[in-house]
Amino acid sequence: MAGRRTYGDPCGIARALDLVGERWALLVVRELLLGPKRFTDLRAGLPHLGPDVLSQRLRDLEQAGVVRRATLPPPAASRVYELTEWGAQLEPVVLGLGRWGSQAPFPREHGALGLDALVLALKTLFDPGRVDGVSAGTYELALGDQAFTIDVSEQQLEVARGRSSYKVATIATDPATLQDVLWHGRPLRSALRSGELEIAGDRRAAERFLRLFPLRS
Repeated sequence: MAGRRTYGDPCGIARALDLVGERWALLVVRELLLGPKRFTDLRAGLPHLGPDVLSQRLRDLEQAGVVRRATLPPPAASRVYELTEWGAQLEPVVLGLGRWGSQAPFPREHGALGLDALVLALKTLFDPGRVDGVSAGTYELALGDQAFTIDVSEQQLEVARGRSSYKVATIATDPATLQDVLWHGRPLRSALRSGELEIAGDRRAAERFLRLFPLRS
């Protein structure tokens, strides 16, 4: 970390920003909250971040003890980056920033959220007050070739990458369609009618599940 700029302030907030306050650093952390990723996967989730800057941010976060390199077990045996235990403690910080930022207006021209950013937005915007006996349970969200298991209770929402053997319903769509249905006013029936979104299992529960993530004003 030698040579990096510092606020020179002993406050914990300033010391935290010394470590993760560089541009893109917290978004790299965001991309790793749901599990390890290869360099190419990180680039896919951060398409506006060039490879040289991404490499530098990963080095900085490694030196800070936030990120480490690892190798997946066979047969994959891929080199990946993952959060350390200390780095994983940033999750409530990142989600809190997302919750606060969700009250800001969308950019005039907005693209679809990246895959992990979209799934984490569900955690950010989850409203326990909307959960009832119908919408509680386990759901599978299939977004292209990736799937996520989402457990809903009256108090919290937990997300894990991967499929679920036991679920109330499966919602299969693409990130852009899901974003439009949740936050940009597209009627669910329109996405269902076009085939861009499909529900398998308890349709009523799935419809209520999709109402659990309102934008905050």
